[in-house]
Amino acid sequence: NLYGDRGNVLCMEQRLRWRGIDVTVAGVPVGEPLRGADGDLFFIGGGQDFELEVLLEDLAGGKAAEVKAAVEDGKPFLAICGGYQMLGNFYRTWDGVQCDFIGALDLYTVGSEKRMIGNCLFTCDDLGGAGLVGFENHSGKTYLGSSVKPLGKVLSGYGNNGEDGLEGARYRNVFATYSHGPLLPKNPAFCDLLLRTALE
Repeated sequence: NLYGDRGNVLCMEQRLRWRGIDVTVAGVPVGEPLRGADGDLFFIGGGQDFELEVLLEDLAGGKAAEVKAAVEDGKPFLAICGGYQMLGNFYRTWDGVQCDFIGALDLYTVGSEKRMIGNCLFTCDDLGGAGLVGFENHSGKTYLGSSVKPLGKVLSGYGNNGEDGLEGARYRNVFATYSHGPLLPKNPAFCDLLLRTALE
């Protein structure tokens, strides 16, 4: 629930209920299996570096393979900050220690001693370039591979790495971003895009 990220789940639930669509939210705690085929939409929130290290062993126990399969099957994902980084190939700390992650998206993250903090504004290509607002606080700099597109372009703030002017990642039906906030209550059109993708 870093920076209110659980608000994204609450927002999706409520916007479905307003439309008369039943919804069930199921958490997947550490140590419990993930069955990717059973879900319609997946959310991975942000976390601190220590929490990501705790999850590495759990991912290796079968969850990473399930996540990769769900991504390739076209299941929609919303991944925020640490969840975004975890979908990539690896995170290398600023002092050179590498943590291998899921590898579902062709991207990687390197740590920086300087944090990128503040309110942010970026375009969303899937919404015709409409602006999305949020809050970012990360020291990791993420770089996209050739098979991954950005979610949009930075108008204010740092985005993926503070260098290339890009924010987030898009691959199949994965939507990944550094934007906390929580993101979806602040950007209801983006929330509806995720829900429509899952329903379709």
